[in-house]
Amino acid sequence: MKLSYLKHSFKLFLFLISVSAFSQHELKNKVVDFVNLLPIENASVYVQNTTIGTVTNADGKFVLLVPEEMAKDTLVISSIGFKSYKVPVEEFDNSFEVFLEEDVATLEEVVLNATPRPKTGDSIVLRALERLDRNFPSQAYLQKGFLRHKERNKKQFKWLIESAITVYDDTTYVNGETDNLKINVDEVRKSYDLRDVDSLFAYSTYLKYNANVNLKPKNLRRDTIKTSSLVKAIKWNDTRVNGLEGLFKGKLNLVRNSKSPDALFGEDVLATHKFRLDTILVDNERKIYKIQIDKSREYVGLDTEGIFNEGYNAKGWIYIYWDNFAIKKIEYDLVAASPAQKTRSKRLFDTQTNHKLVISYMEYQDKMYPNYIYYETPKLVNVGLKNDQNLTEEEQERYNKEERFYYTVQEILFTEIILDEEKLSQVNTSNWDPDIFAKKPYHKSFWDNYNTLLESEEDEQLIKDLTKRSSLYNKN
Repeated sequence: MKLSYLKHSFKLFLFLISVSAFSQHELKNKVVDFVNLLPIENASVYVQNTTIGTVTNADGKFVLLVPEEMAKDTLVISSIGFKSYKVPVEEFDNSFEVFLEEDVATLEEVVLNATPRPKTGDSIVLRALERLDRNFPSQAYLQKGFLRHKERNKKQFKWLIESAITVYDDTTYVNGETDNLKINVDEVRKSYDLRDVDSLFAYSTYLKYNANVNLKPKNLRRDTIKTSSLVKAIKWNDTRVNGLEGLFKGKLNLVRNSKSPDALFGEDVLATHKFRLDTILVDNERKIYKIQIDKSREYVGLDTEGIFNEGYNAKGWIYIYWDNFAIKKIEYDLVAASPAQKTRSKRLFDTQTNHKLVISYMEYQDKMYPNYIYYETPKLVNVGLKNDQNLTEEEQERYNKEERFYYTVQEILFTEIILDEEKLSQVNTSNWDPDIFAKKPYHKSFWDNYNTLLESEEDEQLIKDLTKRSSLYNKN
């Protein structure tokens, strides 16, 4: 009797999962520039008046799961500088590519303002920063999202982690507090192969900060170090440099933390940044300023503990809505500029761009919330064939470029915003854990019904190569 009951329960469980899976619309397609037929990367794909959405990958492709109850709602596909495409969810055709036409702003109409409208890039950005408390959330909120963390050299992936995360932010944009921002990793699937990552740099730093032992990497012998100890040091270093708390609570969360002491977009923003108005574009039928970010009179620094992370110039773009001065998107690079940083970056990373950041925001109930984050930074490792081996010049160059130099990419897509006060009052963050490297059980049914970012075709192949070595769907 008991066995029969268990079988019946299991069948019911499978049925409920299948019903849940089929009670959604799976929308997938490619977004293309109508003029040059090139894919449009980072185009927004979302259900109007909701927070359900995604962005297109490097190939212009996307996949989006939409609940059945939203079948008659409007799907919007938009990108800055293009006319938006809109269609009811139930009428979207997965078999035809979506073509977006360029859209040009017209400024003939008279705009009435109580205060003079800023005309320079610097003044527009300062106005936007002044209005953060008006345009960005001032009440507590929860966000559900998807994180992809990948580490690779130019040949292959070495580490891939995909997580479902929750962010709780009880912020006011008044005093710049970060202690009231909490992150939890809810679900994880991952694949990694650290067998040939011989990072004595990370191990020596780990000993310095955790065992008060000062040893230079050149004085360490790999054959005397347990692999488990080395992996532990690598994970510690990754958490320190690429952990979620650092990304959300640090200086690179440019808008959220603009009132923090020494913020990059703080009171002295013009000392380290120059903003130049480039043009005015259109985003989803709204005019938007496109403003270039350039160097100013002082270098940019991140004050990272234990790492020389100073001496940069900022480069990139910031997009600000014409009507309410809300910040829509920031593309932000930190490029080595001081002599010391230039030498360090070239020698250790073979690149002068040490930080690449993209943050875009979605408007929901008249406030701007984080929508998509892309963060890329080089990683210090000690792998690949060394120059003193008997190699040709061509082989040395290949091994240096393709194997020795690593970098880390983190992408975060937010898929849900919760503002309900009753639900927020029930949140207990005391046992939350932001560690993306921690082991967690893998639940296939969860991931079958969760919106994730679609990889590019090139990266998808690299993921397949990696998962042949160690399964992404780790059940440990």
